[in-house]
Amino acid sequence: MAKSEAPLSEVEDPTQTAARANSTWLTRTVFGVGVASLCSDLSHEMATTILPLFLAQQIAASAFALGLIEGLSDGLASAFKLVGGWWTDRTGKRKPIAVAGYTLTALATTSFSLAINWTMVLLSRSVAWAARGGRTEARNALLADSVEPKHYGKAFGFERSMDTIGAIFAPLIALGLVAAGFSYRQVFLMALFPGLLAACAMAFLVREKIKDARPERRLLGDLRRLPTGFRYYVLAVGVFGLGQFAPTLLILRASQLLAPGHGSLKSSQWVIGLYVLFNVVQAASAYPWGSLSHRLGSIRLLGFSYALFAGAALGFAFAVGELWVLAALFALAGLAVGGIEAMEPTAAAEFLPAEYRGTGYGALGAANGVGDFLSSTMVGALWATIGAGAGFGFAAAFNLISVFLLVALRHSFKRSVVATP
Repeated sequence: MAKSEAPLSEVEDPTQTAARANSTWLTRTVFGVGVASLCSDLSHEMATTILPLFLAQQIAASAFALGLIEGLSDGLASAFKLVGGWWTDRTGKRKPIAVAGYTLTALATTSFSLAINWTMVLLSRSVAWAARGGRTEARNALLADSVEPKHYGKAFGFERSMDTIGAIFAPLIALGLVAAGFSYRQVFLMALFPGLLAACAMAFLVREKIKDARPERRLLGDLRRLPTGFRYYVLAVGVFGLGQFAPTLLILRASQLLAPGHGSLKSSQWVIGLYVLFNVVQAASAYPWGSLSHRLGSIRLLGFSYALFAGAALGFAFAVGELWVLAALFALAGLAVGGIEAMEPTAAAEFLPAEYRGTGYGALGAANGVGDFLSSTMVGALWATIGAGAGFGFAAAFNLISVFLLVALRHSFKRSVVATP
């Protein structure tokens, strides 16, 4: 069991923080952020699981409408990651933005229950994802502020594991509620409760050391002040993002490969199981990846994770409809994503001085979001026009380019010696 922290207070005493610096990584703040991530993922993944069914069956929305909802929401999330992260540096306060973001995400997601047409869903989803983007980098900066540098990997690995546990159970809960007779609108309403629990965990468990406000700071100026090594790092992450497609494309690929031999109903059941396997492996691997980072190096482990994802993409490009082959590929992809999601924020924390941490995480999140959106679009377009091999091969090519960038620029990626907050 990890030692508990000193009594809770809204503002952390720097002398108490320094005295506990070597005691434990699983502080009350790290635990609170993990609980918030788990509950929030339960909330919005419950809604996301049934959203396509709700749009198709009760609102009669087209595939174009769903694509527009997802695309605009992802774009807003990326923009608000940048602005939200920088704002926490400017004001010196991260926790209020995180609490507000979790609260607004929960309320906006639940408002799907009031929609009578797809434009209302578009508005609600856009607000929810903008709030989600704004809170993400505040949360990451709070995590990095709360532990000493040697524990970054463990803290971020724990948070990613908790988040993915929510992603594992949320679809099962949503489908179970629908099977039990609850309507889609009632499930949206039920999603409010874990969402508000996430906000409460952030409000009552998480502490921060409030910094001096810097109202004279400007976004472009702060972006220019980010360390050169970190900017190279964002470049490598952005290139990888061009090949990091959405997991829904793996689901579609598996369903197409399995359908001829198993039928549409049976193949759909197997595909759901494969996606659960993906999330289980991702959740189980995130903390082990993080715990190795201080010993083996976050950049080295991130490059290895990128290479694993490239291998998974190539596997899906040439896969056959054998269940064991697809299970191995889904597990490989889950292992890779577990490493990626644990190592990307860990490496960023090592590069960034505390006063630019929110801005840096915002830039990283924006680069990732834009890359992910373009990747899914390009993979889907190549798949539709040429074939699945071309789409997944395109993704693997950018994945491997990012690995070479990390190798080539590794000497520029010198760890920042950051004082314990």
